[in-house]
Amino acid sequence: MTALSDPAVPENPGWLHRIETWLDDKGKGAWIAIMVLGFIFFWPVGLALLAYMIWSKRMFSKSCSRRKSWHSHMSAMKPSGNSAFDAYKADTLARLEREQQDFEAFLRRLRDAKDKAEFDQFIDERARENHDEPENGERA
Repeated sequence: MTALSDPAVPENPGWLHRIETWLDDKGKGAWIAIMVLGFIFFWPVGLALLAYMIWSKRMFSKSCSRRKSWHSHMSAMKPSGNSAFDAYKADTLARLEREQQDFEAFLRRLRDAKDKAEFDQFIDERARENHDEPENGERA
């Protein structure tokens, strides 16, 4: 077993695991289609598939195939064998990470400034309301 192998995948998968993998490869539409067919032919099967899709978070995820995306990210991190390209890739990834951190810090400062402006506006309105109340009370 290598460091990159998936320990969750058994070496000799059963037929249920093979069907699940096949449906994951086809995407969320295949899961929905098989669930609808389950409801049409024998409703407890459709209900069981719906429950499984919700329980396994396949219904609300963007993609059913989590294993594919994991392996594609891992292959991007492998060295290519070309030292100049690997150095360029490492520099580019480091620059992108810095830019992402800077952008997230900018968004945080922007949210903080907006929150402060809304709070200051609220305080100003409260002060105006409190200032207006004694005048209304004196006239009556």
